[in-house]
Amino acid sequence: MRHALFLPIFDELADPRVVRQLAAEAEENDWDGVFVWDHLVYSPPADAVADPWITMAAIASATERIRLGPLVTPLPRRRPLKVAREVVTLDLLSAGRFTLGVGIAGDRHHELSGSGEELDARERGAMLDEALDVLTEAWKGEPVHHRGPHYVADGLALRPRPVQRPRPPIWVGARYGNAAPLRRAARYEGVFPVQLSTPEQLAELVATVAAERRALFDDRGAGGYDVIVGLPPGTDPRPYEAAGATWWLEAFSAFTVTEDEVRGVIRDGPRR
Repeated sequence: MRHALFLPIFDELADPRVVRQLAAEAEENDWDGVFVWDHLVYSPPADAVADPWITMAAIASATERIRLGPLVTPLPRRRPLKVAREVVTLDLLSAGRFTLGVGIAGDRHHELSGSGEELDARERGAMLDEALDVLTEAWKGEPVHHRGPHYVADGLALRPRPVQRPRPPIWVGARYGNAAPLRRAARYEGVFPVQLSTPEQLAELVATVAAERRALFDDRGAGGYDVIVGLPPGTDPRPYEAAGATWWLEAFSAFTVTEDEVRGVIRDGPRR
């Protein structure tokens, strides 16, 4: 199992120079990745919010080994061709260390209703699936011919191609107990369950995704797949590893995270 930091880039961490330095220290202390939240705004007492894509560029420039990415970027409120270009640029900048986490987003912090975005969750799910289709076609470097309910790509070709082939890995956010996101996640390279409480719930989720992948890919369904668990620092990762987790994320609180707290976890090192 690999170990990473999962940073809400708010308040003290809203300065990309701070996160850049923390990422460099994480690499020095044998961590495997640094992943960041993607929000426009957040609820009080969190106040300042950084742009994740610029922050990830800072992380990529300051490191040579660790994996990075957004967990998760809400594709239904973003233009897929622009995301495709940003992902390729970050994949090049990081020499093939970028992972794209995606989800449908929610309106808990008034990000959707406050900016005129789609509020129906099923419709956002359809938008996410269509956007993923556009992304995967765009990364082939050939003209994309797509005209769907939500997005259009009329013969546009996006080059250069990503470093990672056939494309950077995609991790799909999914709520425990919700079947549709798990079916979506089974089509890609990883699942990032949220609102997960116990290792037993994780084992159930892993079995569900494995069955979906066997149906999709025959005997390839059981291997080469990431299960990402993010829980607060101090949580014992071993039961979750036994239940099938391949990535363990030290998930800091959006409301109380400080630079000193993150640095303390970094210096303690991964609990392998």
